[in-house]
Amino acid sequence: MATTGYCVRCKAKQEMKNEKTIEMKGKGGVKRAAVTGECPVCGTKMFRIMGKAKPEA
Repeated sequence: MATTGYCVRCKAKQEMKNEKTIEMKGKGGVKRAAVTGECPVCGTKMFRIMGKAKPEA
């Protein structure tokens, strides 16, 4: 999948390794998709919240 996230320790955007797609609580009880993984350089946990799906009109 090769998702890019921001590593707070390296202070740079990196491609995550060992990625997992998870669901988290959003505002108003809405479920939000997110991806969690590890930084390939330092091993710090990385996290990226994905955008909401727009309803088909």
